[in-house]
Amino acid sequence: MPVANPPEPDDRARFASITAAIVCVAVVGIGLSLTIPLLSIEMARMGASSTLIGVNTAVAGLASILTVSFVPRVAARIGVVRLLILSLGLGALMLTGFKVFQDIVWWFPLRFVFSATLGALFVLSEFWISEAAPPARRGLVMGIYATILALGFAVGPTLLALLGTEGYAPYLAGSGLFVAAMVPLLLARGLSPEIGQGGSRSLLAYLRLAPAATGAALVYGAVETGGFAILPLYGLRLGYDAQTAAGLVSALALGNVVFQIPFGWLADRIDRRLVLLTSALCGALGSLLIPVASVSFPALVVLLFVWGGLAGTLYTVGLAQLGASVRGPELAGANAAFVLLYNVGLMVGPPLIGGGMDLVPPQGFAYTLCGLFLAYAGLVAWRLRGYPRP
Repeated sequence: MPVANPPEPDDRARFASITAAIVCVAVVGIGLSLTIPLLSIEMARMGASSTLIGVNTAVAGLASILTVSFVPRVAARIGVVRLLILSLGLGALMLTGFKVFQDIVWWFPLRFVFSATLGALFVLSEFWISEAAPPARRGLVMGIYATILALGFAVGPTLLALLGTEGYAPYLAGSGLFVAAMVPLLLARGLSPEIGQGGSRSLLAYLRLAPAATGAALVYGAVETGGFAILPLYGLRLGYDAQTAAGLVSALALGNVVFQIPFGWLADRIDRRLVLLTSALCGALGSLLIPVASVSFPALVVLLFVWGGLAGTLYTVGLAQLGASVRGPELAGANAAFVLLYNVGLMVGPPLIGGGMDLVPPQGFAYTLCGLFLAYAGLVAWRLRGYPRP
């Protein structure tokens, strides 16, 4: 009986390499989703106002914007794995520091450093995955990555419910997860890609080089964060109680998990810009249907599930498109620009979408989201018309 040939060594190494990077960022996702609500609750317990809590949380986006562009240069000097290990160790220290230094003044520099380490972790992990993924399966690999990351974000609040929000336990658990993420990196330290000393472009240069990919990060950051932050308020405006309104976010999150792999698989078979255009147009249509569905809670939940899944594919397919558009030593810089633009979207999305809902209450929420999707769809359509598939 013929025996199946074992995988080629290169295939095994590629699989181990991708697995190490995905496990690393998934564990970080668990730790991050555990700490974001924990820190907000702790600040409220310390007597901080909602405004002060919001300002402290916004430091996270500012830290990433100011620091991620330096990540490729530092990684080129000391190595990808070393910088990842350093970032994980520093992140674990900062998490413990939040509990040790129970003073809101200290929490601003702690949050800045903690968020800077997260920016480095995401830039380098996504660069590693993009570099190691087979070009013909890059979309599928990114879909698997996004799915595992989304599942990791779902695990964090569950751990918080089990551990509680008082004492050292949740902080040490988060720190322990960051330390645990070092293990797969150390096991795969000989498989990590290297960042060459090639010229690094400016943010505007990457926008011109891969507008469909980088634009996806910007719009997704605005839509995801704005949607998650403002959707519960929209539910309250519709007359739902606080628990039901907050539960609407779960439909978005679940759709985000389910849609990633199928759309990543699809993006490997047709022009990824067509997939991005389809997602954007469906996102715009879904936004317009939100006011119609809002009269029925079951219809709204189903729509948000589908709409959230389609919106989530912008990040996954955009990242795959970035890997196809930018190669070699420029890829790490492009990933940094991608993460930076996501964080810009994270900062502008909530006030923009919230402002839309205040201008046209309550359906301005949906109309503003529709406008964001249509603007991005126009960009992708222009790119498709003028440039052949890379």
